[in-house]
Amino acid sequence: MNWQPNFLENDFVKLVPLTEGHFEQLYTVASDPLIWEQHPNKNRYQLTVFKNFFEGALLSKGAFLIVDAKTNEAIGSSRFCNYNPEKKLVEIGYTFYARKCWGKPYNKSTKQLMINYALEKVNTIHFFVGAENTRSQKAMEKLGAIKLGEVLMPYYGEPDRLNFQYQIDRNLWEANSLKTEN
Repeated sequence: MNWQPNFLENDFVKLVPLTEGHFEQLYTVASDPLIWEQHPNKNRYQLTVFKNFFEGALLSKGAFLIVDAKTNEAIGSSRFCNYNPEKKLVEIGYTFYARKCWGKPYNKSTKQLMINYALEKVNTIHFFVGAENTRSQKAMEKLGAIKLGEVLMPYYGEPDRLNFQYQIDRNLWEANSLKTEN
């Protein structure tokens, strides 16, 4: 299963499969402490903590560098992870953006690309959002995701953190897509 296709793009973003060569570009974005103030690990702006995050992203074999489609500037990252072929399920998460992208169409555009791609291969997508991350919780609701509950989530090389679990399945996504088209 290829969870790092190189063709996911639209008018706002290009999702580029993450490689080791993207470290400096992505750390330039991630080094802003305010990006992480609502995330489960508030210290990811620190170089050593971010290196661990980046290593986990590479090992996931589903991570992307998010690039502004108009400027080709790195603006963030997201990833597919924890694919379960038996349950036909994958997770989307570990998403962050430069603050200048907040409140703009970048997150929605990225998630739409990733959700549409994933639902060609699975029936269900899970998202885990930090319990304090109200900005991302609102974004999940805008996408039409259903909150399933609370769970302690393990993070690569980090302690477990309290997260809210959300879900989008194929039927829900198709119903919401038809509703927004009319």
